[in-house]
Amino acid sequence: MRKFGLIGHPLGHSLSPQIHTRLFELSGETVEYKLYDIAPEDLNGKFGFLAELDGFNITIPHKVDIIGYCDKLSEGAERYRSVNCLKNGVEKIGYNTDVLGFTKSIELLGASLRSKVLLIGCGGVGRMMAIETALEGGDLTVAALKSDLPLAENVEKEIKARKPDAKFKIAVIGESGLSCDNLNGESFDLLINACPVGMFPKVDRMPCLPEVLNNVKYVFDAVYNPKDTLLAKTAREKGAKAMTGMAMLVLQAVAAHEIWDNAHYNNEDIDKLISDMEALV
Repeated sequence: MRKFGLIGHPLGHSLSPQIHTRLFELSGETVEYKLYDIAPEDLNGKFGFLAELDGFNITIPHKVDIIGYCDKLSEGAERYRSVNCLKNGVEKIGYNTDVLGFTKSIELLGASLRSKVLLIGCGGVGRMMAIETALEGGDLTVAALKSDLPLAENVEKEIKARKPDAKFKIAVIGESGLSCDNLNGESFDLLINACPVGMFPKVDRMPCLPEVLNNVKYVFDAVYNPKDTLLAKTAREKGAKAMTGMAMLVLQAVAAHEIWDNAHYNNEDIDKLISDMEALV
């Protein structure tokens, strides 16, 4: 039996075993997929053990340090210096499937990054979303807290180094939250939330004031618990099409199986997997 798993610390509750086990079953295979809680100071000592697995996923805090285990990085992993999927073999190759999960989610929503985009938050996964949007040719506004302005400015430098003609500006989130005052009443094709506001258990919050959603066509909220965030509900009430983050979680896992086994799935099976996982949160 082949062996796979997820490494991280602390892992707590994770849907990875359910998602990956289902994807292997859809491919007609039964494998062992386990959670491996590895503290940062123990990672190097676990390299020998990890080499015995057929492949594994990586989450916080190991996405950068695991690069030291890799013989080679994919283009996405190299671009973001972040690895969340690894394939063992003659070479140990690190991949970043968060990128694929994000871009495929935007496609599933029916939106496009090649449009006028408002991104709330730019740390961690938000940095990746900002860079991908800019490289796709989006007209990007990043909304950041005053304390996070250095992060936003660093992202701008990264983007301009890769794409000097990129359209990029920063809006500061004030004490009352992100409002139209911060945005000069602008309208956007797509709003992306990359910050944790609205995540369980503080589900009665959203990262912007409702008025910001008056002129937004699509909303992608990376939060997946709860399955319907206040941001997504409010956006739908105002006529926008909205999606939360479970699709991204599942689709980045699908990308891992494409890497490990060149697997292919039909849309109906993936849609059902997404809804089944939403029912668990």
